[in-house]
Amino acid sequence: MRILVLGGTGYLGRHVAERLRALPGAHVLAAGRRTTADFAVDLAHDRPERLAGTLAAAAPDAVVNCAGATAGDTVTLAEVNARGPAVLCAALREAAPTARLVHLGSAAEYGPGAPGVPAGESAPACPVTPYGAAKLAGTLAVTSAALDAVVLRVGNPVGPGAPVASLPGRLAALLRPAGQDPGAVLRLGDLSAHRDFVDVRDVSRAVESAVTTPAPLPPVLNISGGTAVPVREVAHGLARHAGFRGRLEETTGGSARSAPVSWQCSDVSAAARSLGWRPVHSLDEALAALWAATTEPVP
Repeated sequence: MRILVLGGTGYLGRHVAERLRALPGAHVLAAGRRTTADFAVDLAHDRPERLAGTLAAAAPDAVVNCAGATAGDTVTLAEVNARGPAVLCAALREAAPTARLVHLGSAAEYGPGAPGVPAGESAPACPVTPYGAAKLAGTLAVTSAALDAVVLRVGNPVGPGAPVASLPGRLAALLRPAGQDPGAVLRLGDLSAHRDFVDVRDVSRAVESAVTTPAPLPPVLNISGGTAVPVREVAHGLARHAGFRGRLEETTGGSARSAPVSWQCSDVSAAARSLGWRPVHSLDEALAALWAATTEPVP
Protein backbone atom coordinates (compact mmCIF):
# COMPACT_ATOMS: atom_id res chain seq x y z
CA MET A 1 0.00 0.00 0.00
CA ARG A 2 1.30 3.42 -0.98
CA ILE A 3 0.42 6.04 1.64
CA LEU A 4 1.11 9.73 1.07
CA VAL A 5 1.37 11.73 4.30
CA LEU A 6 1.07 15.51 4.14
CA GLY A 7 2.44 17.44 7.11
CA GLY A 8 4.43 14.42 8.26
CA THR A 9 7.09 16.55 9.95
CA GLY A 10 4.60 18.29 12.26
CA TYR A 11 3.56 17.32 15.77
CA LEU A 12 0.85 14.80 14.89
CA GLY A 13 2.30 14.01 11.48
CA ARG A 14 5.55 12.62 12.89
CA HIS A 15 3.69 10.16 15.10
CA VAL A 16 1.30 9.20 12.32
CA ALA A 17 4.08 8.60 9.77
CA GLU A 18 6.05 6.49 12.23
CA ARG A 19 3.00 4.33 12.94
CA LEU A 20 2.15 3.88 9.28
CA ARG A 21 5.74 2.92 8.37
CA ALA A 22 5.40 -0.07 10.69
CA LEU A 23 2.49 -1.46 8.67
CA PRO A 24 3.45 -4.61 6.74
CA GLY A 25 3.80 -3.83 3.06
CA ALA A 26 3.31 -0.09 3.53
CA HIS A 27 5.32 2.38 1.45
CA VAL A 28 4.96 5.74 3.20
CA LEU A 29 5.75 8.83 1.15
CA ALA A 30 6.19 12.29 2.64
CA ALA A 31 4.80 15.45 1.07
CA GLY A 32 5.50 18.92 2.39
CA ARG A 33 7.54 22.07 2.19
CA ARG A 34 10.78 20.64 3.55
CA THR A 35 13.53 19.74 1.12
CA THR A 36 13.70 16.24 2.63
CA ALA A 37 10.12 15.45 1.56
CA ASP A 38 9.58 12.95 -1.23
CA PHE A 39 7.21 15.40 -2.92
CA ALA A 40 7.15 19.20 -2.66
CA VAL A 41 3.69 20.31 -1.57
CA ASP A 42 2.44 23.58 -0.08
CA LEU A 43 -1.31 23.32 0.54
CA ALA A 44 -1.54 26.98 1.45
CA HIS A 45 -0.38 28.15 -1.98
CA ASP A 46 -0.25 25.34 -4.56
CA ARG A 47 -2.78 25.43 -7.39
CA PRO A 48 -5.03 22.36 -7.72
CA GLU A 49 -3.56 21.44 -11.10
CA ARG A 50 -0.01 21.47 -9.73
CA LEU A 51 -1.02 19.32 -6.77
CA ALA A 52 -2.86 16.96 -9.13
CA GLY A 53 0.40 16.39 -11.00
CA THR A 54 2.15 15.57 -7.73
CA LEU A 55 -0.58 13.12 -6.75
CA ALA A 56 -0.41 11.43 -10.14
CA ALA A 57 3.33 10.92 -9.67
CA ALA A 58 2.88 9.59 -6.11
CA ALA A 59 0.05 7.22 -7.14
CA PRO A 60 -1.19 6.77 -3.55
CA ASP A 61 -3.68 4.21 -2.32
CA ALA A 62 -4.34 6.46 0.67
CA VAL A 63 -3.60 10.07 1.56
CA VAL A 64 -3.33 11.30 5.15
CA ASN A 65 -3.54 15.05 5.66
CA CYS A 66 -1.83 16.03 8.90
CA ALA A 67 -0.96 19.51 7.62
CA GLY A 68 -2.45 22.29 9.71
CA ALA A 69 -1.76 25.50 11.59
CA THR A 70 -2.76 25.94 15.25
CA ALA A 71 -1.28 29.41 15.62
CA GLY A 72 -0.81 32.49 13.49
CA ASP A 73 -2.97 35.25 12.07
CA THR A 74 -6.37 34.65 10.53
CA VAL A 75 -4.99 34.56 6.99
CA THR A 76 -2.47 31.86 7.88
CA LEU A 77 -5.11 29.79 9.67
CA ALA A 78 -7.46 30.05 6.69
CA GLU A 79 -4.80 29.28 4.08
CA VAL A 80 -3.60 26.09 5.74
CA ASN A 81 -6.72 24.79 7.49
CA ALA A 82 -9.46 25.79 5.02
CA ARG A 83 -7.90 26.35 1.60
CA GLY A 84 -5.48 23.44 1.98
CA PRO A 85 -8.09 20.66 2.31
CA ALA A 86 -10.20 22.20 -0.46
CA VAL A 87 -7.25 22.23 -2.89
CA LEU A 88 -6.29 18.71 -1.85
CA CYS A 89 -9.80 17.38 -2.53
CA ALA A 90 -9.92 19.05 -5.93
CA ALA A 91 -6.56 17.53 -6.87
CA LEU A 92 -7.58 14.08 -5.60
CA ARG A 93 -10.72 14.12 -7.72
CA GLU A 94 -8.54 14.81 -10.74
CA ALA A 95 -5.54 12.55 -10.14
CA ALA A 96 -6.39 9.87 -7.54
CA PRO A 97 -10.17 9.64 -7.18
CA THR A 98 -10.12 6.14 -5.64
CA ALA A 99 -7.55 6.89 -2.93
CA ARG A 100 -8.84 7.05 0.61
CA LEU A 101 -8.38 10.45 2.25
CA VAL A 102 -7.93 10.63 6.02
CA HIS A 103 -8.02 14.26 7.14
CA LEU A 104 -7.24 15.43 10.68
CA GLY A 105 -9.87 17.85 11.93
CA SER A 106 -10.27 19.38 15.38
CA ALA A 107 -12.74 19.27 18.25
CA ALA A 108 -12.48 23.08 18.18
CA GLU A 109 -14.98 22.86 15.31
CA TYR A 110 -17.71 22.12 17.86
CA GLY A 111 -17.21 25.28 19.88
CA PRO A 112 -18.48 25.49 23.48
CA GLY A 113 -19.91 22.27 24.87
CA ALA A 114 -22.71 21.76 27.37
CA PRO A 115 -21.16 20.58 30.66
CA GLY A 116 -21.74 16.88 31.15
CA VAL A 117 -22.85 16.25 27.53
CA PRO A 118 -20.15 14.78 25.24
CA ALA A 119 -20.52 16.01 21.67
CA GLY A 120 -21.32 13.38 19.06
CA GLU A 121 -20.54 13.81 15.39
CA SER A 122 -24.10 15.01 14.70
CA ALA A 123 -23.82 17.84 17.25
CA PRO A 124 -23.98 21.35 15.76
CA ALA A 125 -20.59 22.75 14.83
CA CYS A 126 -20.41 26.28 16.26
CA PRO A 127 -16.75 27.35 16.39
CA VAL A 128 -16.05 30.60 18.20
CA THR A 129 -12.44 31.18 17.13
CA PRO A 130 -10.76 31.74 13.73
CA TYR A 131 -8.90 28.46 14.26
CA GLY A 132 -12.08 26.47 14.86
CA ALA A 133 -13.86 28.16 11.95
CA ALA A 134 -10.97 27.44 9.56
CA LYS A 135 -10.82 23.80 10.64
CA LEU A 136 -14.57 23.47 10.13
CA ALA A 137 -14.24 24.90 6.63
CA GLY A 138 -11.61 22.27 5.91
CA THR A 139 -13.90 19.53 7.22
CA LEU A 140 -16.75 20.74 5.02
CA ALA A 141 -14.45 20.72 2.00
CA VAL A 142 -13.60 17.07 2.68
CA THR A 143 -17.08 15.81 3.54
CA SER A 144 -18.63 17.45 0.45
CA ALA A 145 -15.96 16.29 -2.00
CA ALA A 146 -17.57 12.99 -3.08
CA LEU A 147 -14.39 11.08 -2.23
CA ASP A 148 -13.65 8.01 -0.12
CA ALA A 149 -12.81 10.28 2.79
CA VAL A 150 -13.09 10.54 6.55
CA VAL A 151 -12.35 13.43 8.92
CA LEU A 152 -10.91 12.43 12.28
CA ARG A 153 -11.99 15.20 14.62
CA VAL A 154 -9.13 15.15 17.13
CA GLY A 155 -9.42 16.44 20.69
CA ASN A 156 -6.50 18.01 22.57
CA PRO A 157 -3.48 15.82 21.73
CA VAL A 158 -0.80 15.27 24.36
CA GLY A 159 2.54 13.54 23.96
CA PRO A 160 6.16 13.88 22.86
CA GLY A 161 6.81 16.91 20.70
CA ALA A 162 3.78 18.90 21.89
CA PRO A 163 4.18 22.42 20.45
CA VAL A 164 4.57 25.44 22.67
CA ALA A 165 1.30 26.75 21.23
CA SER A 166 -0.41 24.12 23.41
CA LEU A 167 -0.52 24.31 27.20
CA PRO A 168 1.26 20.95 27.73
CA GLY A 169 4.03 21.91 25.31
CA ARG A 170 4.46 25.38 26.76
CA LEU A 171 4.47 24.09 30.33
CA ALA A 172 7.03 21.39 29.50
CA ALA A 173 9.27 24.07 27.98
CA LEU A 174 8.95 26.14 31.17
CA LEU A 175 9.47 23.23 33.56
CA ARG A 176 12.76 22.05 32.10
CA PRO A 177 14.81 25.15 33.01
CA ALA A 178 12.91 25.58 36.30
CA GLY A 179 14.29 22.31 37.64
CA GLN A 180 13.48 21.55 41.28
CA ASP A 181 13.99 25.07 42.60
CA PRO A 182 11.39 25.48 45.39
CA GLY A 183 11.36 29.22 44.76
CA ALA A 184 10.46 28.94 41.09
CA VAL A 185 7.16 30.46 39.97
CA LEU A 186 5.60 29.58 36.62
CA ARG A 187 2.88 31.97 35.52
CA LEU A 188 0.16 30.41 33.39
CA GLY A 189 -3.21 31.47 32.10
CA ASP A 190 -6.61 30.54 33.51
CA LEU A 191 -6.61 26.77 34.10
CA SER A 192 -10.28 26.34 35.04
CA ALA A 193 -11.52 25.12 31.65
CA HIS A 194 -12.30 21.46 30.95
CA ARG A 195 -10.80 19.78 27.89
CA ASP A 196 -10.85 16.34 26.31
CA PHE A 197 -7.23 15.18 26.00
CA VAL A 198 -5.96 12.28 23.90
CA ASP A 199 -2.55 10.63 23.69
CA VAL A 200 -0.84 11.19 20.33
CA ARG A 201 -0.17 7.44 20.16
CA ASP A 202 -3.91 6.85 20.24
CA VAL A 203 -4.38 9.42 17.47
CA SER A 204 -1.85 7.61 15.28
CA ARG A 205 -3.60 4.29 15.94
CA ALA A 206 -6.88 5.84 14.82
CA VAL A 207 -5.26 7.05 11.60
CA GLU A 208 -3.86 3.58 10.96
CA SER A 209 -7.32 2.08 11.41
CA ALA A 210 -8.90 4.69 9.14
CA VAL A 211 -6.34 3.97 6.42
CA THR A 212 -6.65 0.18 6.58
CA THR A 213 -10.36 -0.39 7.32
CA PRO A 214 -11.78 -1.59 4.00
CA ALA A 215 -15.43 -0.68 4.58
CA PRO A 216 -16.76 2.80 3.79
CA LEU A 217 -16.43 5.07 6.80
CA PRO A 218 -18.67 7.80 8.22
CA PRO A 219 -17.72 11.29 7.05
CA VAL A 220 -16.61 12.42 10.54
CA LEU A 221 -15.35 10.45 13.55
CA ASN A 222 -14.37 11.87 16.94
CA ILE A 223 -10.93 10.81 18.16
CA SER A 224 -10.39 11.86 21.73
CA GLY A 225 -10.12 10.62 25.29
CA GLY A 226 -13.88 10.78 25.82
CA THR A 227 -13.54 12.52 29.19
CA ALA A 228 -13.55 16.20 30.15
CA VAL A 229 -10.60 16.97 32.41
CA PRO A 230 -9.83 20.26 34.20
CA VAL A 231 -6.83 21.84 32.49
CA ARG A 232 -5.49 22.49 35.99
CA GLU A 233 -5.05 18.71 36.45
CA VAL A 234 -2.91 18.56 33.32
CA ALA A 235 -0.65 21.35 34.56
CA HIS A 236 -0.20 19.82 38.00
CA GLY A 237 0.23 16.32 36.57
CA LEU A 238 3.03 17.43 34.27
CA ALA A 239 4.66 19.38 37.12
CA ARG A 240 4.56 16.19 39.20
CA HIS A 241 6.33 14.20 36.50
CA ALA A 242 8.94 16.95 36.28
CA GLY A 243 9.57 16.86 40.04
CA PHE A 244 8.73 20.57 40.14
CA ARG A 245 8.79 21.94 43.70
CA GLY A 246 7.89 25.54 42.94
CA ARG A 247 4.52 27.20 42.39
CA LEU A 248 2.16 27.30 39.42
CA GLU A 249 0.46 30.68 39.34
CA GLU A 250 -2.71 31.18 37.35
CA THR A 251 -3.44 34.52 35.70
CA THR A 252 -6.54 35.79 33.96
CA GLY A 253 -6.90 35.26 30.22
CA GLY A 254 -5.85 32.07 28.44
CA SER A 255 -5.13 31.05 24.90
CA ALA A 256 -6.95 33.12 22.29
CA ARG A 257 -7.66 29.85 20.51
CA SER A 258 -9.42 28.20 23.47
CA ALA A 259 -10.40 30.88 26.01
CA PRO A 260 -14.05 31.26 24.82
CA VAL A 261 -14.72 27.54 25.42
CA SER A 262 -14.99 26.55 29.08
CA TRP A 263 -16.04 22.90 28.65
CA GLN A 264 -15.47 20.45 25.84
CA CYS A 265 -15.76 16.70 25.53
CA SER A 266 -16.30 14.34 22.59
CA ASP A 267 -18.33 11.16 22.31
CA VAL A 268 -16.00 8.53 20.78
CA SER A 269 -18.49 5.66 20.51
CA ALA A 270 -18.81 6.02 16.71
CA ALA A 271 -15.06 5.44 16.29
CA ALA A 272 -15.39 2.29 18.37
CA ARG A 273 -18.12 1.00 16.06
CA SER A 274 -16.53 2.02 12.76
CA LEU A 275 -12.82 1.52 13.46
CA GLY A 276 -12.76 -0.74 16.50
CA TRP A 277 -10.85 2.11 18.13
CA ARG A 278 -10.82 3.33 21.70
CA PRO A 279 -8.14 5.30 23.55
CA VAL A 280 -5.83 2.97 25.44
CA HIS A 281 -3.39 5.43 27.00
CA SER A 282 -4.35 7.42 30.08
CA LEU A 283 -3.74 11.14 30.36
CA ASP A 284 -1.07 10.46 32.97
CA GLU A 285 0.73 8.14 30.54
CA ALA A 286 0.60 10.85 27.90
CA LEU A 287 2.05 13.42 30.29
CA ALA A 288 4.80 11.00 31.37
CA ALA A 289 5.74 10.40 27.72
CA LEU A 290 5.75 14.14 27.02
CA TRP A 291 8.05 14.84 29.94
CA ALA A 292 10.37 11.93 29.13
CA ALA A 293 10.81 13.30 25.59
CA THR A 294 11.35 16.82 26.94
CA THR A 295 14.31 15.68 29.04
CA GLU A 296 15.97 13.61 26.30
CA PRO A 297 19.34 15.05 25.21
CA VAL A 298 19.23 16.97 21.95
CA PRO A 299 21.28 15.04 19.34
